[in-house]
Amino acid sequence: MKYYIIAGEASGDLHGSNLIKQLKKQDPSTDVRCWGGDLMQQAGGHLVKHYKDLAFMGFTEVLMNLRTIFRNMDFCKADILEYAPDALILIDYPGFNMRIAKWARQQGLRIIYYISPQVWAWKENRVKQIRTNVDKMLVILPFEKEFYRKWNYKVEYVGHPLVEVIDAAAAANHPPSPPKKNIIALLPGSRKQEILKKLPIMLECSRFFPDYQFVVAQAPGQDPEFYKNLVAPYPNVSSVRNETYSLLLTAQAACVTSGTATLETALFGVPEVVCYKGSSISYQIARRLIKVKYISLVNLIMDKLVVKELIQDELTPENLRRELDDILNNRDRQQQLRIDYLNLKELLSQGGHASANAAESILRFMREQAPGHKHA
Repeated sequence: MKYYIIAGEASGDLHGSNLIKQLKKQDPSTDVRCWGGDLMQQAGGHLVKHYKDLAFMGFTEVLMNLRTIFRNMDFCKADILEYAPDALILIDYPGFNMRIAKWARQQGLRIIYYISPQVWAWKENRVKQIRTNVDKMLVILPFEKEFYRKWNYKVEYVGHPLVEVIDAAAAANHPPSPPKKNIIALLPGSRKQEILKKLPIMLECSRFFPDYQFVVAQAPGQDPEFYKNLVAPYPNVSSVRNETYSLLLTAQAACVTSGTATLETALFGVPEVVCYKGSSISYQIARRLIKVKYISLVNLIMDKLVVKELIQDELTPENLRRELDDILNNRDRQQQLRIDYLNLKELLSQGGHASANAAESILRFMREQAPGHKHA
């Protein structure tokens, strides 16, 4: 079976690589041509384009690179036609993949989407496009199944692929011997603008906890010097690079910017405070466009306030001090968090590993689509 897989970000490369491994395990004849990264290539995919050449963030950057984006899209279409896959597998990355899906539908290709775009947060009308252009949608968040049901579109929940990634990391990573000080992890995000908004507040909070070592997880895309200048005035702050999971294995608590990192931190069992602060204009626009109760995936999945969210003007050193103090010293709060985190993990690992479930579902779908197949 031949698959053309498109992932446009580091997380897509990770989850795509595990999907490729499972497809090859369950069907040794699997052949994959892909857009992604080193991990998908190592898993046996023939890499055509690296996600590092595709990552344009923000409105201005997208506008400035429109010609490159359209050129990439034209190249992708021609490459798909030449490869002639049995199915196209799209992994998140909606700005690009939704356009490819529309085009692929016109070519009569089978289209499978693994990891749904976050249409439940905004741009709900994209569901109409998905319903028209996607044959099979595999979702990784439990509430997405219910969300799509109200649009009369049947999707399959396969569990969240981060569970298996973090289980493997926890098994492989042997934390160093106990540090001299207890550790509080700081995960301020990956983009320079968001780091500059949130990290200074997290760093100021370190002054309230002289007996703790605060450790910043550096983003791979940022210069180490950038962090060095920020943390220099704080005696109990250091930083690590490419060791976020090792850091979370040793941390007593964490301050985490909103996004997938909030879920990763919870799956490692680390009590956390979720921190979000954007420019005033961006925040006001987002408030009007985004239709969700919470900004943290942990709270969205559990449909209740499991971890405290400090958003915009609420994100101050004093408020952060109070919340950190609570999760570090309040026994009742710690016990409740442990229970909620266990329930979260259980929800996300229903039916085993997501990658294996997704591969099994894709192969079942392909068999059902084969000529001469009769439904029971």
